[in-house]
Amino acid sequence: MIALMIAIFCCCVPMAMPSQHIVAFCGDLGIASQSGAAMLSVLLGSAFLARQFWGWLADRIGGLWTLLWSSLAQATALTGFLLTQDEAGLFAVSAAFGLGFSGLLPAYVIVIRKFYPVKEANWRVPTVYFAGFLGMAAGGWGAGVLYDYFGYYQPAFATGIGFNIINLVILLTLVVRRRDNGLRTAMA
Repeated sequence: MIALMIAIFCCCVPMAMPSQHIVAFCGDLGIASQSGAAMLSVLLGSAFLARQFWGWLADRIGGLWTLLWSSLAQATALTGFLLTQDEAGLFAVSAAFGLGFSGLLPAYVIVIRKFYPVKEANWRVPTVYFAGFLGMAAGGWGAGVLYDYFGYYQPAFATGIGFNIINLVILLTLVVRRRDNGLRTAMA
């Protein structure tokens, strides 16, 4: 449970950065705020549509693997914000970021449902989600603090990638641990 809480915190820190700062980021690059708002719409629209894909995938590979793949997709897209400075590229990166982050939060509920008794869902789901909401708040706020200190967004996005890597390490550990437990059970 603690590992899930740390994982969701670490995935929600980078999740909040582009969605809360994309318009300002575009302004810093000399891109009109209307285009930045359109990028935010593309990001959220992509997330809305991709949520169906992640649900389909979770039904086939399980919540833990879905978390791992969607977190990897989010980290990859967040890297695009570091490398892309032009408007067309940022539209593509925004769409990719929406694709990645949309699978994360629902998959945590699937993981909780899989590994804990249903009668405990009434406190486990909100407890894990509370850690995620703290991560979203820290990500949005932290990106602003880093921007204020450095004067540009690259350090914030790099920090977000660092948090995403921690998330990936935790999820990969849980996947490997789950696989090892499954093998031991099958061999017994």
